[in-house]
Amino acid sequence: MSDEDRRRELGSNDAPVEEEIEESFDRIVAEGAQRLHRTWRSVLITGFFGGVDVGLGVMAYLAVEHSTGSRLLAGLGFGIGFIALLLAKSELFTEGFLVPIAAVAARQARLGQLVKLWIGTLAANLVGGWCFMWLVMKAFPEWGPTVIDSARRFAEAPPTLQSLCLATLGGSTITLMTRMQQGTESVPGKIAAAVGGGFLLSGLPLFHSVLDSLLIFGALHAGASFGYGQWLGWFAYTAAFNVLGGLLLVTALRLLRSKELISERRARA
Repeated sequence: MSDEDRRRELGSNDAPVEEEIEESFDRIVAEGAQRLHRTWRSVLITGFFGGVDVGLGVMAYLAVEHSTGSRLLAGLGFGIGFIALLLAKSELFTEGFLVPIAAVAARQARLGQLVKLWIGTLAANLVGGWCFMWLVMKAFPEWGPTVIDSARRFAEAPPTLQSLCLATLGGSTITLMTRMQQGTESVPGKIAAAVGGGFLLSGLPLFHSVLDSLLIFGALHAGASFGYGQWLGWFAYTAAFNVLGGLLLVTALRLLRSKELISERRARA
């Protein structure tokens, strides 16, 4: 008896992978297809609230860092933003790597719909985050020096090898967080993944095109010496390497692990 025949005998499913992977794959494809079939209005509204909801995490981050001076402790506070994204069903641009791409790979949606989701979500994230950070800085002007100091390490970071690696790790970390949340139906488990992902992204900190843009927006609202041109230069390479990290280090390998399931879905499409 081959190893594959023995695995099928031990498992309760007939798929060529373990039943947990099959169930997780089905959830990922189903959710990805639903997200990709949204209208432009739904994409933009969901993305706008994604920027606002993750702004709650940035607000918590600044409150903790202002009070303690510790970025690691502030990173724990940032997890509030990812919990809000999870429970409020809003969306970040960088959450759109594994789940929607799996749906496209399984021919449950089209590539053009993926591009629409990415462009619309990213633009709306930035607009929502900019507006929310304006409110935060008007409400807590005493956080100005803190947010400027926090944002400067991103806005003024040149595209060195270190910066590109930090952006690559930022993309892979949030994509893995998404995979972890899709791998369980336990709400406490999903929340644990959100807190852990938030800590790694903001506490270390890694480079994340949307999250750190909100810090930069807050600093600009507070009168930082750098401007939108520096933000745009940082944002361009960070977003590109976020995508690279999410696609190569997480999405591609997960899809390769499920290639038999993808082939079956394509055959039924």
